[in-house]
Amino acid sequence: MEEFRSFIRSNVCLADYTRLGVGGTVEYFAEPESESQLLSLLEFCCNKNVPVRVIGTGSNVIVPDNGIAGIVISLNKPAFCGINSGVFGEPFITAGAGVKLVQLITQAVTDGFGGIEGLIGIPGTVGGVLCDNAGTSNDNIGQWVESVRVANLDGTISTLSKGEITFGYRSSSLDTGVILEATFRLELGDVSELSKRMQKCWIVRKSQQPFSELRTVMAFNSTKTGTSASDLIEQVNLKGTRIGNAMISEQNSNFIVIEQNNNDNKNTGRSIVDDIKRLIQLVQDRILEKTDIELEPSLRIW
Repeated sequence: MEEFRSFIRSNVCLADYTRLGVGGTVEYFAEPESESQLLSLLEFCCNKNVPVRVIGTGSNVIVPDNGIAGIVISLNKPAFCGINSGVFGEPFITAGAGVKLVQLITQAVTDGFGGIEGLIGIPGTVGGVLCDNAGTSNDNIGQWVESVRVANLDGTISTLSKGEITFGYRSSSLDTGVILEATFRLELGDVSELSKRMQKCWIVRKSQQPFSELRTVMAFNSTKTGTSASDLIEQVNLKGTRIGNAMISEQNSNFIVIEQNNNDNKNTGRSIVDDIKRLIQLVQDRILEKTDIELEPSLRIW
């Protein structure tokens, strides 16, 4: 990795880059400042069989305490965080993979472009939410995609039209490369009305989720039939259940909260990551036993 030392560090603690603030180190951590740096790095990793992962805001990632091998790439530099809106007077908006979803939505609404304002409050970057096809019960980010530029793991670039991308329920075919930027085709709308709808959606989502807790993440996807994970968890009486420092939120049972001022794990040698994993497994097992439904985690456990 010597030739990439200007933008690569070794043995970086990933807890500092995840919402839950737990987990171990990665062998190499890269923050490329240009597409050319990124492509050269990907080509090198491909030739040397170095495992590659990409991290955005880390809002749905859990890293093992013993760390991971390979390299984690963060596209947080300006080259990957630009927004270009209203090209040729049409309701198109292009955003780099490192742009936070809230920034994309706010810019779209400011320009009078509607469609994605209902997704306000969903954490993550454009690259992350596209990989997971993030959304609500009524909308998802994938339905607004026009095209996506992707850096393939061999260091080449592909531009994919919407018809060349598969968007499934909380999944997409975009997780095989590194998303560079995406263009969205939105709808013309009234700025005032779009702003009101965005604010209303934000207030509703904030009231339903434990945003007051710094270290909290949504744990499960709703079922494909539309049944919410929180309803299922409450149905089997697991709301408020705690294992070590990890607890199912009392405010919304589909969120796991890491308690801030508890030193149990330090005193007993317990692992918070293991607590989270055990809590997830407990919920899955109980719901499968009681309802015959297999609940799918929204968290990615590296």
